[in-house]
Amino acid sequence: MGVDLRQVVAAILTLTMFVMLGQMIKRDHFDSLQEKLPGEAQDAQFDSANVIEKDGLVKLSKRSRGPWIEDSQELKQCWGTEAFDEIDQSRGYVTFSLTNGPEYHVSQIADAVVVARYLAATLVLPDIRGSKPGDERNFEDIYDVEKFVKSLDGVVKVAKELPNEISIRNLAAVKVPNRVSEDHIVENVEPVFKSKGNIRLATYFPSVNMRKTAQKGSVDAVACLGMFGTLELQPEVNEVVDLMIERLRALSHKSDGQFIAVDLRVEMLENKNCHGSGSTGAKSCYNAHEIALFLRKVGFDADTTIYLTQSRWDNSLSVLKDIFPRTYTKESIMPEEKKGKFLGSEDSEFEKVIDFYICSQSDVFVPAISGLFYANVAGKRIASGRPQILVPADIPGTHAPITNYLSPYVAKKNHLAYSCFC
Repeated sequence: MGVDLRQVVAAILTLTMFVMLGQMIKRDHFDSLQEKLPGEAQDAQFDSANVIEKDGLVKLSKRSRGPWIEDSQELKQCWGTEAFDEIDQSRGYVTFSLTNGPEYHVSQIADAVVVARYLAATLVLPDIRGSKPGDERNFEDIYDVEKFVKSLDGVVKVAKELPNEISIRNLAAVKVPNRVSEDHIVENVEPVFKSKGNIRLATYFPSVNMRKTAQKGSVDAVACLGMFGTLELQPEVNEVVDLMIERLRALSHKSDGQFIAVDLRVEMLENKNCHGSGSTGAKSCYNAHEIALFLRKVGFDADTTIYLTQSRWDNSLSVLKDIFPRTYTKESIMPEEKKGKFLGSEDSEFEKVIDFYICSQSDVFVPAISGLFYANVAGKRIASGRPQILVPADIPGTHAPITNYLSPYVAKKNHLAYSCFC
C-alpha cells in the first residue's frame, strides 16, 4: 500500500504546531507579569553618585537581589588594659542597679566603672530591676558574671555583694549624668565618697545622644571598656538569641539568609508624637505603614524577612505584613520550649534583652523609634562591623537610593563607638 505524501506533510505540520504551542506556554509561565508595588522595579537599581564610601566601610552587597549592604571588617579596640595604671587599695564600695532595659544597662555599666575606677573603689555586682515594683533579678540571670569580672581585672575590683557589716541603708545616694566626666566626679561624687565611704550610684540621662565629642579625657579608655568590653549574655539567654536568629535566616532563603530588624513597638508609638516637628519636619517615630513604604521605596522586595521588636502581634502591623508577608514577632519564631520562661511571663526584661541583641546582629537595622535603644544598638553594630543602619524618612516619589538614609552615626562616623574602635 502506497504512502500518501499529503498525509505525511500534514502530520509534520501538526507536530510542529504542538511543539511551538508548548514553547509558548512554557515561556508564558516563567515570564508572566506580576503586579508590582511602587518601587519594586527599582530593587537593584542605584545611582552610583549616591553610594557612600567611608574608608571602605559601606558598599552595596552583590551577593543577592536588593539593596543589602555588606558587612565591613570588625573594628579593633583602641584601648588596652595594659595602659591602665595599677589600681590602688580599695577605699570603699560603689553599688548600683541596672534599670529600664539593655540599652540603659550599657550606659549604666560604663558610668559605674568610670566612677569606681576614679575613686579606687570596689564595684559591687549590680542587680537588675524592671519597670514594675518588686520586679528584680540577679545579674547572672541575664549576663555572664565571669566575663564581667574578668574584663575588669586590673582596672576595677569587683565584689559579688556588699560585706555584711555594711548596711544598704547607710549608703549615700549619688546621681551622675550619662557619660559622666572627670570634672563631675571631682566636684559632685568624690566629696560624698570621702565623707561617707560608700555610695549608691544612679545614672540619669539628660540626653540620649551618643555622638562622640572632640574633647578627650582620662576617663575615655575606661568608659570604652565599660561600654563595649564587659557585658555578654549568659549561655541560656544567648542560646535563645542564637536560635531565633538561626530561624530568621532559615526563613530568608530568598535573600541568602539576610533579614531586617525593625525596632517598632506599638505601645511606644501610641505614647509618642510621631508628627513632624521643627523646620525640617523631622519625626521621632514611624508607624508600620510608614516603615513598609520606606523599605519598599529604598528597594527591598516583598520576599524580605523582617523581625519586629513588638512582642505579640497587633492588628496595626497588618499593613506591614500585607506588603512584606515574611514579617515576624518573637512569639512566632521563638522555640516553643523557651516561651514559658522568656515570653510567657509578665516580666519583659528578657524580651527587651532578646530584641537588643537581635537588632545588634541583624543584616539591616531600622529604628522606627528614636532614642537610646537606637543609639546603643548602633554602637554595638559599629563595633562589630555591621554599619547597615537605616534611618526612616517620608520619601517623595516611588524610590530613592538606600545610601541616602544611612544613619548619621555611620555616614559621619560621629558615634562614640568610633572613639573606642579603630
